[in-house]
Amino acid sequence: MQTSDLGKYCEKAISAGVTHAKAIHPSTVVTAPWVRMKCLFGCPYRVSHCCPPTTPTPKETRDVLDSYSRAILFHIEAPRMPERVKKNLGLFDMLVALEGEVFKDGYYKAFVYLAGPCPLCKECAKVKDATCNFPGKARPSMESCGIDVFQTAKNNGFFIQTLREKTETQNLYCLMLVD
Repeated sequence: MQTSDLGKYCEKAISAGVTHAKAIHPSTVVTAPWVRMKCLFGCPYRVSHCCPPTTPTPKETRDVLDSYSRAILFHIEAPRMPERVKKNLGLFDMLVALEGEVFKDGYYKAFVYLAGPCPLCKECAKVKDATCNFPGKARPSMESCGIDVFQTAKNNGFFIQTLREKTETQNLYCLMLVD
């Protein structure tokens, strides 16, 4: 796996506020059916176009991952603060724009998965059975597609742990498939 040409994208993301970025092989990304179940039955944000059952299944996601040979894993430390949501939205917007830049640089398969619930609308249009208000910017989260973010982060040398308190710093992960 050649990764030297991905360094500029990692550096760009870090300069924009991402904590860490690392070129990885998609085979290190773990998918599992239980992850999607937690989205379907344990998540209060599940009424979104970027949530199950609208998103790919873990098997479909594995098939997609297996059609790539290179990816970038982005780590975002998100301390509890009043502007956390706004900051994360800015970083997510940057990653979607970076996906476009990667595409324009000739990597026509570029696609980014974000973290957590879609933050673009206060109330998703899906609630009113309408189409997405931001189809060019909305991306599913790794979790909603059945990606085991904890094991994937650990497989690639990143720190992640469950939180005990809402005041603790979150460790968010986003994944860009490149090739």
